[in-house]
Amino acid sequence: CLDRPAMDVGGLDLLDGVFNDFRDLEAFARECGEAAAMGFDGKSLIHPAQIDAANRAFAPSAEAVAEARSVKEAFALAENAGRQVIALNGKMVERLHLAQAEKLLAKAATIGA
Repeated sequence: CLDRPAMDVGGLDLLDGVFNDFRDLEAFARECGEAAAMGFDGKSLIHPAQIDAANRAFAPSAEAVAEARSVKEAFALAENAGRQVIALNGKMVERLHLAQAEKLLAKAATIGA
């Protein structure tokens, strides 16, 4: 059982272990997809050939990137300066969500998503 909230608060990334058969990129990509679906943030790699499949599996979706940008932009508004909680698109958004959004945007920028 993964305790995602605790890891997020602690600023920790959860990485899936290595896939030793670096020549079987199809099986590697499947395993990356499974790990992403289980909540892992990334995967330990042992060969450069694994990079593209890992990036595809763990890259934030375009929808997630757009949502993260809107959270960041909303907190940057002068009217929200210093607030810990704001309303955005009918939902309550906390500074914790801003930190998560910034982390997601950094990951997207690193991967090139």
